[in-house]
Amino acid sequence: MSTHPEDHDAELRKQLYSPSSKQPSIVDVPAMKFLMVDGIGDPNFSQQYKDAIEALYALSYTLKFAIKHAEKIDYQVSMLEGLWWSDAMDVFLAGARDAWRWTMIVRQPSAVTPAWMETAVEEVRRKKNLPALPGVRLEPFHEGLSAQIMHIGPYATEAPTIQRLHDFIRAEGGIFDGRVQKHHELYLGDPRRAAPEKLKTVIRQPFSRQTP
Repeated sequence: MSTHPEDHDAELRKQLYSPSSKQPSIVDVPAMKFLMVDGIGDPNFSQQYKDAIEALYALSYTLKFAIKHAEKIDYQVSMLEGLWWSDAMDVFLAGARDAWRWTMIVRQPSAVTPAWMETAVEEVRRKKNLPALPGVRLEPFHEGLSAQIMHIGPYATEAPTIQRLHDFIRAEGGIFDGRVQKHHELYLGDPRRAAPEKLKTVIRQPFSRQTP
């Protein structure tokens, strides 16, 4: 049994996680619950980034098995997602990754409560010394009105796809600043197993409508 909200609605799941790779689309993303941890720097070389991913998944799997045992609720641990931004949009688009700020997130089901979170943190802490563990938090995140597109290929080739998405938002009368409304990536592919040219990443950008 899965308690992830979109798993009960095939159409919503398709909208959120299976956009076209040819044409951007608009989606209204509902509020969901996530484990989150913040950092800065190039994910390819940052130890802080590696530590963040390790802590997120250690907690996610600890929560899954604890809730399955205690409440007989089973669910699949969700994909890794990232919110990315910099102090200046041109720095972000130029690929100056050392200056990138990020919040890495993993979606959680409604069964994950602050009490379960506290229990899981203590269990992980007993078993492992994870530097990023104290910085992980459980928070709701309501993205709302967003445009998105599927990028197929290496992460390093995302820039033209991102530009297409930004152009689409502006053509639709939307505005965004890239900091409050952060660039969002959802990693459907595993770079450890998939060939770079076959990686699938949902590129999402929240935006707001311009007012007259």
